[in-house]
Amino acid sequence: MSASKEEIVEVAGRQVTISNPDKVFFPKTGHTKLDLVRYYLAVAEGALRGVAGRPMALKRFVNGAEGQAFFQKRAPASRPEWIETVELSFPSGRTAEEIVVRDAAQLAWIINLGCIDLNPHPVRATDLEHPDELRVDLDPVPGVPWSQIREVAMVTRDVLKDFGLTGWPKTSGSRGFHVYCRIEPRWSFPEVRRAAVALAREVERRAPEIATSRWWKEERHGVFLDYNQNAKDRTVASAYSIRPMADARVSTPLNWDEVPTCEAEAFTIDTVPNRFAGVGDPSRGIDEAVGSLDALLELSAQHEAAGFGDAPWPPHFVKQEGEPARVQLSRRRRDDRQGLGQVPPPAPGKTVGPTGRRRTTMPLIEIARAGTEAEARAGLQRWRARHSDVWSHLAPSDILVDSMRGRNSTWTRIRINLRNVPESERPAQEALEVDYDPWAGFSGPDRSGQLERPKRKP
Repeated sequence: MSASKEEIVEVAGRQVTISNPDKVFFPKTGHTKLDLVRYYLAVAEGALRGVAGRPMALKRFVNGAEGQAFFQKRAPASRPEWIETVELSFPSGRTAEEIVVRDAAQLAWIINLGCIDLNPHPVRATDLEHPDELRVDLDPVPGVPWSQIREVAMVTRDVLKDFGLTGWPKTSGSRGFHVYCRIEPRWSFPEVRRAAVALAREVERRAPEIATSRWWKEERHGVFLDYNQNAKDRTVASAYSIRPMADARVSTPLNWDEVPTCEAEAFTIDTVPNRFAGVGDPSRGIDEAVGSLDALLELSAQHEAAGFGDAPWPPHFVKQEGEPARVQLSRRRRDDRQGLGQVPPPAPGKTVGPTGRRRTTMPLIEIARAGTEAEARAGLQRWRARHSDVWSHLAPSDILVDSMRGRNSTWTRIRINLRNVPESERPAQEALEVDYDPWAGFSGPDRSGQLERPKRKP
């Protein structure tokens, strides 16, 4: 018998058509698209608490979790009349009509598009310029044990409490951990990010051996508090999102007393519905626990008075007022003379190196730029085979794997920090093992706000 081409589900008083319901989205576990829909309907109350009324970027995996995803900000032109949208403006100056989900029928419709996880903005459709959520994203460097991530989460809880905020913890469903806080929607995106920077620096001050606020990967250690997730146009997988991991892991809200002993792999598409039915949603009450950023912003003012400037922004954002210098040729030449770092050379045939035009004190080389992480890691293994003597000096945190945003999809860059390799044994920058250009053939406005993206040299 041939596989069913579509199935109708009755939800929230509507009929939602699920196309290709038997299509396998998780090959290792066998879960299908219909399994994803049934999961989200089973936890709809909690999932909607994380996304309801918020514009959402669609991250679509039309070929399943192991296929390449692409971002779709604009709502599909062909959609039911009961699908709500709102127009967002982005730092580039572009605008887009994005989906706003409010009920389980709309949620099921989103999943049918091939969305595995949910990626809402930290604002409500009724006020797009003032976030009502502070997001703390704990991002461990490679090699950091899960126990250390939990420890940093507990320090984060204490700092938030000391500054008048209630933190709501959840696993990220990937390697890290999230803590969300509802806030009054009266601060701008830059102000919320400023508060997040102050929070990150305070957590680092209290736990300097295991936490860091350093933005550049080669300078990090332990667990990084990614304050830039609070910049405009950034989204984070919300509560009860299935993640594109082989075991269909779920970003799961927890009670704080669960955090010290929780294990991320315990929460999957199979286990979370039973947990939800048994203990309910630990994030129930988050919308009533609305706090103020005044205390964190006062801490930020104290940091500034003590000489701490703004922290770096993501490279695709336009230069921000008060941001540390990214490039500035005259400054670079002066600092180079003072021994404050250099711009690593690009790979042969490339115009941009491991740090763009940014100076660094770390000896970095670039290995691969690839359309998928699997292709990038295959290139890394080829490099490793040629440099086994160098590889023996490297720590897990010396392998820098970056998920980069391209035109409408992500791509992967791999760099190596040679800081632990004796200087006399450090290999030179070679041609890239994989050389992928996500902007090939594209011209027009980009994410930085430039009206025209300069053509790249071959």
